[in-house]
Amino acid sequence: MPLQLGKKPFVPDDRDFKLSALQQAAAPLPTPPYRFGHGLAFKDWKMLGNGPDDTVRAGFQGCGCCVWSDAGHATMLVNKLAGHPVGVDGYAVVQDYSDNTGYVVGDDNTDQGTEIREALKFRRSTGTLDSAGTRHKIGAYVSINPKDWDELMQAVYAFTVVSIGFEVPETIWDQFDNHEPWDVVDPDAEIIGGHDIPIVGRYSLTHGGAVSWARRVGFTRAFYETYNDEGWAMIFPEELKNGKTWRGYDVTQLNAWLSALT
Repeated sequence: MPLQLGKKPFVPDDRDFKLSALQQAAAPLPTPPYRFGHGLAFKDWKMLGNGPDDTVRAGFQGCGCCVWSDAGHATMLVNKLAGHPVGVDGYAVVQDYSDNTGYVVGDDNTDQGTEIREALKFRRSTGTLDSAGTRHKIGAYVSINPKDWDELMQAVYAFTVVSIGFEVPETIWDQFDNHEPWDVVDPDAEIIGGHDIPIVGRYSLTHGGAVSWARRVGFTRAFYETYNDEGWAMIFPEELKNGKTWRGYDVTQLNAWLSALT
């Protein structure tokens, strides 16, 4: 099955605001439990354009829109948790990808991927589309240490879903086909591109849970620490319910802490 990638290489920028700075400015994030997350929130997480998806057009085989697919999955999740579910489909996701990068469906030469940081700016200022044409914005966002497993899990627990970008070893395909967690099989495996996925929890102290290519996937701590090169935590204003996030955190306070860093 032709599955696609689409994350452009990460370029460090000293102007990025760090989660570690947030924790210094406010109370440290809590230690998450052994198991937590929302991988079972949907039976079908949908391809959202990053592989074969007839909601884009009949016979569409996918494009490198993973950064926008991640945004769509996050929109689906936080709105469902907040009690007002919305629909997101591949057509909407690919439209955002096209509007931001110039991608033309059917023209592979225009399928060049996206920088996560640039997509986050758009998601905050304009918002991404759902299947009804409504846009969904994020609030402030911060980068997380791309090699710190504990910081990743703290961020996922506090912020519901975190975006990560990683270099993809060719060994990932067999593991995905066999429904195995992504792990380090060959340290010298060829890197075939970059991928962006939403992290939604963990099912053990050494195994995280994510969403990619229409289904839940697992990945090991070793995989994360070997291949990951960027991560982002963000505020989802739509998650607000009775003044708090699904986890019980005060969105207004969290957003104020993050805004103080901008």
